[in-house]
Parts: sequence; C-alpha cells; structure tokens
Amino acid sequence: MSGRGFTPESEALIDRFMRRAVSQRVFPGAVLWVAREGQICFERAYGLGDLFSHQAVTTDTRFDLASLTKPLATALVVLDLVDDGTLSLEQPLGTLLPAAGQGALARITLRQLLNHTSGLAAWRPYFHTLKRWPPGQRATRLMELLLGEKLEADPGSRFCYSDLGYLLLGELVAVVSGQRLAAYFSKRLLNRLQIADLCFAPRSRPSPFISRQVAATEFCPWRGRLLKGQVHDDNAWILDGVAGHAGLFGTAASVGRLLSALLGAYHGEEAGPLSPAMVRHAWCRDRQTPHGLGFDFPAIKNSSAGGYFSFASVGHLGFTGTSFWVDLPRRITVVLLSNRVHPTRHNNAIQTFRPLLHDALMTALLQG
Repeated sequence: MSGRGFTPESEALIDRFMRRAVSQRVFPGAVLWVAREGQICFERAYGLGDLFSHQAVTTDTRFDLASLTKPLATALVVLDLVDDGTLSLEQPLGTLLPAAGQGALARITLRQLLNHTSGLAAWRPYFHTLKRWPPGQRATRLMELLLGEKLEADPGSRFCYSDLGYLLLGELVAVVSGQRLAAYFSKRLLNRLQIADLCFAPRSRPSPFISRQVAATEFCPWRGRLLKGQVHDDNAWILDGVAGHAGLFGTAASVGRLLSALLGAYHGEEAGPLSPAMVRHAWCRDRQTPHGLGFDFPAIKNSSAGGYFSFASVGHLGFTGTSFWVDLPRRITVVLLSNRVHPTRHNNAIQTFRPLLHDALMTALLQG
C-alpha cells in the first residue's frame, strides 16, 4: 500500500532499499509501515518469517515486539492509572509496596522507573531461579527478587536502561489495579481503540491471534527449539510470556494505529488511549535523560532514527529487530518490524541499517 507522501521514484527507492536489506541478510523478513498526517503512505512486507518453512512475511505477520512492550503496553498502562488518579508519578514505591522496606529502593518513584533513573540494574537472569518454582508462584517470587535488589545508584542520580524497572512496573499494575498487565492493557486500552492485532501471548493460554501467522525468532539453546509464537525474552517466557519489559506481539499496522492514536491525542485532535495532557507530559523531552516516560528521544549523535527526525521525536527499539519513530511536529510515523534474531541473535547488521533507512525515508518525505 502506498499513498500521499512519496513520489513514485522515492517509493521505488525505498522498496529497493528494503529488498536489498533482505538479500544482504540484515534480517530474513520485515514489514515497513509509514504514515504522515494520518495517512498511510507505505506498507509493504519483505522476505521470510521462517527460513525453515519458507513462510513469507505479509503485512498481517505478527512479530515479537520485545522491548516495544515497555512504551506501548507497560508505560501506557501505568500512565493510564496516573491519568485516572489511582497513581501519582512522584509516588514512592514504599507507599505502594510495604515489602520495599524503608531504604533507598522504597524511595524510587514511578517517574524514575518509567524513565530508567531508578538505580536498578539493567538485567538479571531471573529465569534460572524462577524455573525452579511452580508457575503459580513465580510472580510472587519475582517480586521478592526485585525488592531484594541492591541499587547501583541513588534513585534519580543517573540513567541506566533497566529491564528490572519495567518488570517491577508490570507486577505493580496487578497490585494496584487488581488486574494482570495483559488483561488491563487489552480491556482498558486496546478495546477503547478497537485494535485487535496487538496482544501478549501467554504460554498457559495459547492465543488464536498468535497461531494465525507469526515470524520466527531465535533457536533457543536452553529451551531447545526454534521460537515461534513464544516470547524470545527468557525472563518474560518464564513468567508465562507476560512481563512489563517484553512479551507483546503485533503487526506493523497495529503498532502504527496505536501510535497514531497517541499522536492525535498529543495534538489534541482525537480521543486516544491517554488524555492529551498526559501524552504531552510523557513526550516532553527532558535534557537530563535520553528517555521520556517509557519512550526514547533521538540521541544527539548516532541515533537509530538517523539525522532527519526532529529533536521533538519519540521512539523505541526492540531486541528482536523492531522499532518505531514518531516525528511529533511533522506528524511522521515509521514502524519497522523485523525478525533479525532469526535464527540467531548474532546478527547486528540492523544497527547500521536503521539510521540509513530512516534517513532515506525522511529525505524522500521532506523533499516530496
């Protein structure tokens, strides 16, 4: 699909760019989705979703979104709870979780968890410990592990991108709302927007959404199989496939629709999943950290967004080869979903490819 925004020549150029990426093994397959001012101007699928079965990628292919879960699900749910007065961004953990004690961890605020300044470590291999516990006890044990962590920095003192902070936020949703993260996200946010092709994939409840068409990711050495329809992230997998930092699956169009709704709310033009004031607050760039409330901003140098997205842009990357960038004043949204970790994570060519793609897209759009 194509439309307003690209000339026929620039559209053909982008198409060749994507086809060359597949032939050069940047990723086995991908979907590129681009919109400008509410109009979809590019939506095409490339390559294979599964190298072994030769399943082709289509625009309906579901991808493991990996860390796009953080901004698109967990952060939005927490911000929705702030929006309705259930939570406050400046609320310390100690007021919500008495088990946090009285130390530094109890002083961490929700804002610091959302913008990765909590002082928590980046990552821990919790799955090694949690796999020894029955599935029904793992969430409780995870909370004990998280609350037993020693901080690597004082809360608010420095930035450290942290899966642990989002694992904690995901569990906190259940404590304060009485609903697990996946249920809250689906019922409260997605149903409001009527977005169907975006969901978690619990291992205990196989979803027809996932069984229809999904891109394969890695051959997992410790699970002993090719992952297809099961979350790639090990810590998320051990938690039944649902966690605050990873676990979301979706199509490029479903990601684009959610971002379009947020962008419309940002500009005060339509009802989105959050109030316009909350979206603007979440996307207000703070020069003290490269992250907003769940969302990234383009780095000053060597940004994955390339050199043409404005300073007022938001985005995020996912380990499996997924990403999005939204230029707020220009109302341009680019979603790239790929399975670059298929069949192995040791393929980092996408790091060079992403900024080149974004530069080509923005050059074509801004000159068109």
